[in-house]
Amino acid sequence: MDDYQLAEALVREAGTLALMMRQGGLEGQRKTSISDVVTAADHAAEAYVLEQLQRCRPEDGILGEEGSSVAGSSGRTWVIDPVDGTYNFLHGSTYWCSAIALKDASGVVLGAIFQPEEDKLWLGGLARTATLNGERLSTFHSDGAGRSGTPLAELGAATYIHPGWLADPMCAMPWHAAATSAAALRMLGSGSCDLGRVADGQLGCWFQHSCPEWDWLPGKAIVRAAGGSADTVRVNGLDWFMAGGSTAVRELREALLSGSVG
Repeated sequence: MDDYQLAEALVREAGTLALMMRQGGLEGQRKTSISDVVTAADHAAEAYVLEQLQRCRPEDGILGEEGSSVAGSSGRTWVIDPVDGTYNFLHGSTYWCSAIALKDASGVVLGAIFQPEEDKLWLGGLARTATLNGERLSTFHSDGAGRSGTPLAELGAATYIHPGWLADPMCAMPWHAAATSAAALRMLGSGSCDLGRVADGQLGCWFQHSCPEWDWLPGKAIVRAAGGSADTVRVNGLDWFMAGGSTAVRELREALLSGSVG
C-alpha cells in the first residue's frame, strides 16, 4: 500500500483499538495537569502503530506523543498521536481521535485523522486533495464554499487555552486579541478534530499556542490539502499556530501580533 493507504489504515486501527479498550474500562494518569492525562489505551495504540510502521516502513523515523522515538535513515518521519483529546476520551466524549502525519526535510507530506465514535476519517497531503470518508473536500478551493476570502469577523474560531495560561499576560493578551476578533469561539478539546472540521468547513478557523508536532502536523496537512492556509507566528516568546482560509489566517496573525508586549 502507498503512504496514504498506510496512514488511513493505521489511524483507523489505532482509534478502534483505543475505543475497544475504553469500553473495557480505563483509568487516567496525570501528566502535566488534571486535564493533561494518559491512559493504557494511548500507550497500546501508539505501540501498535509503532510496530506496524517498523514492519511496513523500516527505513523511516518515528516520533510519538507517548515516547516512541526511532531514528530512520530515509529522511522521513512518521508523527503519531494515538489519542488526541485524551481528557475527552476518558470522560466519555466522542470528541477525540487518532492522528498521524508524515514529514520530510521539506515539511509535512500528509496527514490522517480518524474520529472513531463518529466514523469520520480525514486524509490529505501534498499529493492528494483532502477527503472526508473518501469524499473530496473543496472548502477553500474555487469550486468550494469560497471560504478563503471570508474575514475572521464572520467566522467561528476553534481554539484551546489551559485556564492557567490566562493568568499570564504574555499568553493571555495575544489570545484575547485573536479571540475577540472572531464571530464566535469553540473550545472542544481536540486540536486534530478541530482541524479536520476546519478542512471540511464545519469550523471557520483555528488557533492555539505551543503545539507539539503530533497535535499540529496531521491537521495542517489536511487543511492545506483542502485548499486552506496554515501559519505560525512567535509572540511574547510563544509559538502560535493557526489554520483556515487565507484571509482568516492573515487576520489571526495580525491579531496575535497586536498582543505583543514590548
